[in-house]
Amino acid sequence: METITEIKVEQEAIDELEHVNNSVYVTYLEKARGDWYRDAGISFNEMRKRLVSTVVLKLEILYIQEAKLGEILKVKTSPIRLGNKSFVFQQDIYNQSGKKIVEALVTNVMIDRSVRKSIPVIKEIARFFRASE
Repeated sequence: METITEIKVEQEAIDELEHVNNSVYVTYLEKARGDWYRDAGISFNEMRKRLVSTVVLKLEILYIQEAKLGEILKVKTSPIRLGNKSFVFQQDIYNQSGKKIVEALVTNVMIDRSVRKSIPVIKEIARFFRASE
């Protein structure tokens, strides 16, 4: 399952070079993963109720081109690899012209919030990775 999240670049995202600050892209990627989880049927709120969560283990970002104030960006989130307790998303950000401006690989680990230890990936998430392989 792939999701597309639209994000409008707001003033607070802009740095002194008048483009989106590199750290803001991490926030954009997080928002898009939240949309992916919701579409998979397990929102952040539902995970919290079940005392499970995901944490980012590794984040690799390639910045290809800048984005500027007012642009409408599209973040494509795709499941690409499933382990026992971890999983990887490919996330790409496109500008309003459809040009890819950011590539990211995000490795997540499933955790039990009550003991703060890793656990097997829950079925609501795992089923979409299996379907994508």
